[in-house]
Amino acid sequence: MPPLELLLQQTLNGVMLGMMYALVAVGFTLFFGVLDVIHFSHGDIFMLGAFAGLSALLALAAVGLRTPFVTLPLAFIAAMVVTGLVGVMAERVCVKPLARSAPLMTLLATLSLGLVLRESVLIFYPRGADPKPFPQLLPAGGFEVGGVAIRYENLAILGIGLAAMVAVDLIISRTKMGAAVRAVAQDPEAAQMMGVNLDRTVDATFFLGSALAAVAGMLSGFYYGEIHFIMGITGGVIGFSAAAIGGLGNVYGAMVGGLLFGLLQTTAAAFIPRGSEFRDVVAFAVVMLFLIFKPSGILGEKSVERV
Repeated sequence: MPPLELLLQQTLNGVMLGMMYALVAVGFTLFFGVLDVIHFSHGDIFMLGAFAGLSALLALAAVGLRTPFVTLPLAFIAAMVVTGLVGVMAERVCVKPLARSAPLMTLLATLSLGLVLRESVLIFYPRGADPKPFPQLLPAGGFEVGGVAIRYENLAILGIGLAAMVAVDLIISRTKMGAAVRAVAQDPEAAQMMGVNLDRTVDATFFLGSALAAVAGMLSGFYYGEIHFIMGITGGVIGFSAAAIGGLGNVYGAMVGGLLFGLLQTTAAAFIPRGSEFRDVVAFAVVMLFLIFKPSGILGEKSVERV
């Protein structure tokens, strides 16, 4: 494949990967923006969303529902509800009780919760240690434009990811809940004085961020054709890195960071010798260099501490 066509092909692949990373990154940045915490079990909630979606698809198939137009929305909704509730539980068990403790305590608590989720899937899910094939319900086939192969399932993944991002944007910018989230992120005490229910807003934030991770988990299953109980480790690290690139606390920065990380991976895989083996190494190396020169992220703001 000529270099230009290869670049365009890898750019398309990078955007698809970036969509998934961005959805995970938005959760990290929402949690940080509202509570100034890094929710390190979020990667395992991403994994849990994939398994919840797979379980929903298998249950629907068992009762005779196999039409994608019916099963896909139901499976996405089921996975989002499950992970959303787990996210709220995580906030109430691991974050809220430690609100006045050192940040290290919250970090350890969320790391421990992630381990519990991971090991629970390993132990209690049937043959949990084995990779699980994901049903391929997205449209098959494709077409070619200018030497670039475009598959219908890839377009479906892009469409679902884009729809989720647009939905997040509308929720944050156009709804009463979104206004409350923005107010709490900016100044929790002032928001409470203006009548914002802090507990309800934090619960809604964790539900939304965790539900987005479920969407990303299912899209990952469709893209790779399988899921695994340890997929949340890499997914969480990449999602957090993407949020840091974009600027922790900035939703749009998280989206940009996710897309950039996906592009870095696919470009490295295409143009660097043995790039498929070292794509994560190259991507994280670029992230490290980027954050050295711009630690606040692409759309992050410099914080000033007054003394």
